[in-house]
Amino acid sequence: MKQKRPRRASGAAPATPGGLEAVFGVHAVRALLERGEAPRELWVQEGSAGARLAELVEEARRRGARVQSRPRDELERLAQGAAHQGIVAFAAPLAFAEEATLWFQLEAWPRAEPPLLLVLDGITDVHNFGACLRSADAAGAHGVIVAKDKAAPLNATVRKVACGAAESVPVYQVTNLARALERLKALGVWITGTAGEAEGLLYQADLTGPTALVMGAEGKGMRRLTREACDLLVKLPMAGSVSSLNVSVATGICLFEAVRQRGARSPAA
Repeated sequence: MKQKRPRRASGAAPATPGGLEAVFGVHAVRALLERGEAPRELWVQEGSAGARLAELVEEARRRGARVQSRPRDELERLAQGAAHQGIVAFAAPLAFAEEATLWFQLEAWPRAEPPLLLVLDGITDVHNFGACLRSADAAGAHGVIVAKDKAAPLNATVRKVACGAAESVPVYQVTNLARALERLKALGVWITGTAGEAEGLLYQADLTGPTALVMGAEGKGMRRLTREACDLLVKLPMAGSVSSLNVSVATGICLFEAVRQRGARSPAA
């Protein structure tokens, strides 16, 4: 006789498989597979979602994922507001990329495509961190750099907010951020920091060459040593009554100004 799954209290999120993190949505699951990581388990919404997601599900199954059909309300309780699009993968927690890998890649960087890096100084809120990663991925940034101290973890909430960007954009964790910025400069990368008291505007800066954009924490901004390591400080023009933008919003504006200057064209253009 088939046993019924025990009922959960209304609104309670279902338990995730032990030691694994949930990855929500088509783009996030596809990014997971493209980076060569096989989810241990895959939940697919019952009904028409199975047919719509058949190719993605089959790829995960080939990689060894255990596939289960789950009701929509169960996925929604697990996602807690995130867009799950009928699919949730469970994978090992993400790890930061090693600092040594950053220097190796920059030293061998092809000169035809100047690197665009995002540096986050003191961003501890996981929702802001995830949103910054999403903007970095959308802008085609080549990596994100964070310090070991005063930085948000690369956890399940970040993955949920980033919608696949946490799997696709390398996030390098450095021991000493100010020292890392000095090494970037030695490798020919121009360090542009953002600060409300800066004299120059973002739109006056040249972001076409090798660039690292530095974003500081809301309120406090960049730390002193980080600020001193910058080649240039810029600000966004603020025409309203508020004095600053959410750091993830400001990050998107700065990154896409670099995209604009570099002459990016959309696929439909």
